[in-house]
Amino acid sequence: MILLLAVATLAATGKVCAQTRATGGETPSPVAVLDTGKTQSMEQTQKHRFWDKKNDLLFAGVGAARTFDYFSTLNLRRRGDNEILLTNEVVDNHVAFAAIEAAGTGVSIGASYLFHRYGHHKLERWTSMVHFGLATTGAVRNYCLKTAHPKTTP
Repeated sequence: MILLLAVATLAATGKVCAQTRATGGETPSPVAVLDTGKTQSMEQTQKHRFWDKKNDLLFAGVGAARTFDYFSTLNLRRRGDNEILLTNEVVDNHVAFAAIEAAGTGVSIGASYLFHRYGHHKLERWTSMVHFGLATTGAVRNYCLKTAHPKTTP
C-alpha cells in the first residue's frame, strides 16, 4: 500500500509546476515559439506499420527458433533425458507439443502487437529479440546435454 502511494506521489509530482510571485500587476506577454519540425520528424520515425520488414524478420526468427527448440527437445527425449519445463507426456505427444510451440510463437507476436498498439515500439522489437534468444539458447542447450545412459546391473 505504501509502495502504491509512493508511486502515485512520484507520478503526480511530474505534473506540478513551480509558481512564481506576481510582480505588481504586470501581465506576461505571449511568447511565440517557432516550430522547427523536429517533433514531427521524431514522431514519424517512431511510428511504423506493424507488419513491416523488420517485424517480419523478427517473427520469422521466433518461429524458426521455436521449431529448432521443438526438434532439439524431441532429440533430447529420444536420448533418454527428461524435459524440465513440460511434462514428458506432453513432449511425447508430438501434436500437442507442436501446438504448444506454435502457441508460444503466437503469444510472442500478440505481445509485440500490444506494445505496438500502445506506442512502445522498442519493447515491440525487444519482445521478439529476447524470445528468439531464449528459444535458441534452450535448443542449443538441449543438443549439448550428454545422453542419459541407463544403469545396467551385472
